Amino acid sequence: MGSDEPLSEDELSAIERRAAAATPGPWIGCLESRHGIGGSSFIELPGDEEVHDEFYLTRATGGRQVGGVDAQTDADIEFIAGARQDVPRLLDEARRLRAAPEAARRAG
Repeated sequence: MGSDEPLSEDELSAIERRAAAATPGPWIGCLESRHGIGGSSFIELPGDEEVHDEFYLTRATGGRQVGGVDAQTDADIEFIAGARQDVPRLLDEARRLRAAPEAARRAG
């Protein structure tokens, strides 16, 4: 990680496989620090209206579990929830940008 090297097609394909294997989106961060839902923050997953699918995460810092309202946990949950929608779009954009010079060369 942190390399300045461009992502290889194999790396893009591996990211795409992970995204495709995850529960379909959209994922929604339900954050205790914003909405005061009376419990723990979680990620709401798409599902049946009668059965709500949720993904709960716990955070431990210094060997102690963090509970209640925690801005950092909420920021992490929001990032993870957003990644479900963001990663496929970023993959499409990376491939579009890679294809642009080739398309321009063929058109020119």
